[in-house]
Amino acid sequence: MKLRSCFCFGIPLFLSLFLLISTSTSPNDTSFIRKTCKKCAQSDPNLSYNFCLTSLQAAPNSHRANDLRQLGKISIKLLGRNLTNSRSYIKGLLKNKDKTDPFVRSCLHDCLDLYSDAALTAKQAIRDYKAKRYDDSNIDVSSVMDSSTTCEDGFKEKEGVVSPLTKRNNDTFQLSAISLSIINMIRLNDD
Repeated sequence: MKLRSCFCFGIPLFLSLFLLISTSTSPNDTSFIRKTCKKCAQSDPNLSYNFCLTSLQAAPNSHRANDLRQLGKISIKLLGRNLTNSRSYIKGLLKNKDKTDPFVRSCLHDCLDLYSDAALTAKQAIRDYKAKRYDDSNIDVSSVMDSSTTCEDGFKEKEGVVSPLTKRNNDTFQLSAISLSIINMIRLNDD
């Protein structure tokens, strides 16, 4: 009887210790993401460490990334999702015809075109990245980054106009900067 009670007590204790040890060394450890974001922010003064960290930690499967190549792929996919989401947001703004200034409406149409092209370019960037054509992927992501800047600049052409896309354009710029930094780190490591 005494052996049986020890056995029943021992299994839950063993399982608890096993789970504690396995979760403390699991891929949920974000130190790799933190280190990568620190390097990215140091190499680009326009890139926010906190934005990088928050974005990559929130990305699906980022906690499983154990090398720079995996994290780079995740960052480009995150950029693509951002572009798709921003396109939907712009379409929603354009549906509100009565309350939108004609100049702003024109800018929104331009931004929709820019973001539509950028979404296709991001898909090409991920294909180039997977094929280890890092120079091509770099050019693709740089083009996406330019799209966000061009979109934002369009609203500045008329004095007093406030862009309804400033945050989204900034996010796209930052996500592009993260991807570019990681691509460049990989390129330097491959040389």
